Amino acid sequence: MDDKNQILSELNDRSREVFRRVVEGYLETGDPVGSRTLTRQLTEKLSAATIRNVMQDLEYMGLLGSPHVSAGRVPTQLGLRMFVDGFMEVSELHVRDRQALEATLGPTEPDVGSLLDRVGSALSGLTHGASLVLAPKQEAPIRHIEFVSLAPDRALVVLVLADGQVENRVFTPPPGQTPSSMREAANFLNALAEGRTLTELRREMAAEIAARRQEIDSLAAALVESGLAQWADRGQPDERLIVRGQSNLLDGEKDLDRIRVLFDDLERKRDIADFLDLTEEGEGVRIFIGSENKLFSLSGSAVVVSPYMNAERKIIGAVGVIGPTRLNYGRIVPIVDYTAQLVGRLLSGPAQRVK
Repeated sequence: MDDKNQILSELNDRSREVFRRVVEGYLETGDPVGSRTLTRQLTEKLSAATIRNVMQDLEYMGLLGSPHVSAGRVPTQLGLRMFVDGFMEVSELHVRDRQALEATLGPTEPDVGSLLDRVGSALSGLTHGASLVLAPKQEAPIRHIEFVSLAPDRALVVLVLADGQVENRVFTPPPGQTPSSMREAANFLNALAEGRTLTELRREMAAEIAARRQEIDSLAAALVESGLAQWADRGQPDERLIVRGQSNLLDGEKDLDRIRVLFDDLERKRDIADFLDLTEEGEGVRIFIGSENKLFSLSGSAVVVSPYMNAERKIIGAVGVIGPTRLNYGRIVPIVDYTAQLVGRLLSGPAQRVK
């Protein structure tokens, strides 16, 4: 159980309601929320003194803060994160917001730059925050690829592209990988990568795997037909060829050695293909609060961002909103999510061309 889940489990119903009311009041007004205000709002009738005790407990847990000695409380960054993850109710996209987005973006058009300009204006107008729009990226050939182990379950892939850009992506590596196996994977891919995009590299790996699979099948066919060997878990990642009566196979030892080498090679290429697949994974709407996003950590800002995809369900860009940490998250999340879906559909239309 992580720290946030542990804190959440320690809150009783009274503490949860006080915490939720404080955060909602702060997000609505931007002002600290005091105990007297809460006495009029809580479901359970409590005295101001009792509420102050609950708020002190929440402050001790790091969820609330007091900007002035005698003032009410405001949520801390941890408190806002707890609220967003565990308490926030995301509303349905309001009909007015949906209509405004669709009217602003209008019909499809070939000029993607103009479309994304209007996306930014629409998001700013609806949310009263600064918009964030990342244009579709053109997939450049890879100059160099590197895998770096960060932890047993976390790794970093560094892609140096031919146009000079450098992309860093964190991913969860396939089980059992070591720093040395990652170096071997990078060395193998760098030998193939020259002049190829990531998509082309993945296609090349699929062809390599198919070729190894065919070569193994050809060498093993005679052994299987003669009844000297049989397949186990054929076609699965842990497939193997079970050989019987090895004393009768003296003439076939070279083939067996070759099959073993090919199996090792096939397993290694499957691992490398997994690496390539994992580097392309993406997530849905993300909310970054305060220092969780290093670009905006000094300004007390929050970022709500969602990727948009093309017709092949590949992430090609992102849209979002930047604002103060007291954003109306429940309303803004569905707006950003719908905008990303709308942009993805428009860019995937038959008339669209990415310029």
